[in-house]
Amino acid sequence: MDVQEVRKLDAYLKKLFGNPNVRVVPKTYDTAEIFVGEEDVGELNVDDEDGDRSFNFRMVIQIGSDPSIQPIPTLNAYLRRKFDNDKIRVVTRPKKTDSFEAYLGDEFIGVLFFENEKGRKSYIFEIPILDIDLVDAEA
Repeated sequence: MDVQEVRKLDAYLKKLFGNPNVRVVPKTYDTAEIFVGEEDVGELNVDDEDGDRSFNFRMVIQIGSDPSIQPIPTLNAYLRRKFDNDKIRVVTRPKKTDSFEAYLGDEFIGVLFFENEKGRKSYIFEIPILDIDLVDAEA
């Protein structure tokens, strides 16, 4: 990721979440860390396999092993608090039971995939970012 891309990704994510405290910090030539304030919340990876350059934001959300935890209200509260945006909402997916969709208002932003590894339940929040998404981002 060059400096220009990092700036565009930073501006895009700030605008998407409506949060000026979101920051993109380059890590390697094809990865960056995403921070909200001083907290590292996820990772951004470059995908240019198909000749089209795109990015994938990935965030791991641990929800614990308590079977009484209701995932949608828990994920809604977590994401709203983390990004300081009450417009984020998590909903069930039609025809899918292993994941949820995330929206900001009426705009689809990503998918939350369920993961159960060694009894530790978590959701992987993924947001695809296409190069076209960055066209209007401030450089």
